[in-house]
Order: sequence, then C-alpha cells, then structure tokens
Amino acid sequence: MSIVHERPAAPARTRHRGPSQPSARPAPGRRGQDRAGLWPYLLIAPTVLGMLYLLAYPLARAVLMSLQDFRLRQLISGHARFVGLRNYRTLLTDERFWQVVRRTFVFMAVNVVLIMVLATLVALLVERLGPRWRLAVLSSLVLAWAMPVIAATTVFQWLFHSEFGIVNWSLTQLGFTSFDRYPWFAHGPAAFTILVLLIVWQSVPFAAITVYSALTTVPAELYESARLDGASAARIFRAITFPMIRPIFMLVFSLEVIWTFKAFVQIWVMTNGGPGDATTILPVYAVQTALSSQRYDLGSAASMVTVLLMAAVLVFYFRQMHRQEGETP
Repeated sequence: MSIVHERPAAPARTRHRGPSQPSARPAPGRRGQDRAGLWPYLLIAPTVLGMLYLLAYPLARAVLMSLQDFRLRQLISGHARFVGLRNYRTLLTDERFWQVVRRTFVFMAVNVVLIMVLATLVALLVERLGPRWRLAVLSSLVLAWAMPVIAATTVFQWLFHSEFGIVNWSLTQLGFTSFDRYPWFAHGPAAFTILVLLIVWQSVPFAAITVYSALTTVPAELYESARLDGASAARIFRAITFPMIRPIFMLVFSLEVIWTFKAFVQIWVMTNGGPGDATTILPVYAVQTALSSQRYDLGSAASMVTVLLMAAVLVFYFRQMHRQEGETP
C-alpha cells in the first residue's frame, strides 16, 4: 500500500502595481488642466506681441539700416545696398563723434550724481518730517514729476529768456548788472548748465519718492540699537541705511543712467544741440546726422553705438556692485 503525499496548493500570486508604473489610462480631467495651464500665456500674449512690435522691430530695423547705404533716395525707393560695417568705420573715424561721446559721458555723470545725491537727501528729509509736512512734500514731488517734458522745457526757456526772463530780472535787481539781457542760450557753458538744472529738476522727484519708499522698509529697531551704541548719523547711514536700501538704490541709479544717457527732447526743444556743439550728446548727434545730411545709415549707426555704450556702462556698474556685495562679510 503506497502512501501518496499531496502537495499543498500554492497560494495565488497577486500583482502589485508599483507607484512608479504609470496608469494605462489618462487621469480624468487631464486635458482640462492642460488647457487651464495655457490661459496665463494666452492672456499675456497680446502684450508680449505688442512689445515685440514696438521695441524689437524698430531695433532690428535700425540695425539693418546701419549696415546699408540708406539715404533719401533709398528712403523713397525702398532699395538699399548692403555695405557691412562701412558706416561704423566712418563714424568711429570722425573726430566730432568722439567729442560728442566725451560730452555725453560728462553730461550723464554730472546729472546722475546730482540726481542721486539730492534724491537721497530729500528722501531722508521726508522720512523725518511729520505726517502733514510729509504729505505736502510728497504731493509737491508728484506734481513736479507729473509735469510734461515739453511744458517744463518751455517754462525754463521763459525763466532764462534774455529780455523777459525772471532770472535776469532777479539778478539785475540784486545788483548783478552784467546779467541785464544776458543771452543764456548763446553761451555753451550757460546752456549746458541750464539743461543740467532742467533734467535734475525733472528726475529728482521720481528718485526721491522711490528711495523714500525703500527707507520705510528699514526696521526702526536697527536705528535704536545703533543710537544706543553711540553711532553718529553718518555712521548709521553707511552701516545700516544704505546696505538695506542698496537694491532699490541700484535700480534707481540704473534708470537714471538710461534716462540721462538718452535725453533728447529737452535738448532738442531748448537748444537743438547748440550753440555750436556745446549741448550735443549722442541722441542729438544721431538725429542731426540723419536729418541734416539725409544720412539715415550714419544716424542709425550712431544710435546703435549709443545703445552699446549705455549697456557697457550698466554692465560695468552692476559688476562693481555685485563684487562689493561679495566682498561684504
């Protein structure tokens, strides 16, 4: 008699789907989520396209014109011959162009330094005023900032008019008889100074309000601790205030460099770059070159050089600032 041993039945194997295995069927509502994710891009698409049309297309067109022989005839016919970098060589070998470049950097440096110093002082003053005086000063700054550029330039022309200007009348009344009917805009240094005053007056309100808004973010406890330690006002500004507002200060500085570097309307309306070339900077030089001799190609090349120089100044400034931040413990 044989004994047969039966093997127990093996338990059924169950398949466990790991978490890394994707589902065979797409999750419900996946297409709706994808469409919802596209909505932000569709909403900003008109703005992006408009900016490309208003900014990128003119820039590309100016670059193309600077590489062509583009004069009045080509403007009418629409057919221009490609000449490569010939316009840039003509421009860079012109002594008058380099004189304008030097004058542009002097003009920019004087304006930006005065704007940032005065704006910082005004912002510090506003921070220490009471609520009523603070409101009055900020309202005055906003009104000055909102004044149109052409209107402000016309007012300054009236102020310094040789016969009817209040500046000449006031100086004459104070005993400076040499300023009786003094032609301010006929002398290069005088016209240059008036333009600096105009641009500084127009730019300080924005810079002061922006710097003041940054000052309001500095914790008051830091000031109190510094005063308890016996720190002076200058020491507090160097060690606490300026490091805290440095990002906003850098932003305002870069904006003022751009706006001052491309100042055109004030100079063109007030002096047309004269007398002589005393107030001619690169944007004015570009327009003069394009309109006086119908050399639109050279004018475009001067505009491109202006953009490159302005970008180089900003890149150098930002590199210096980031290097200082890296060295700060």
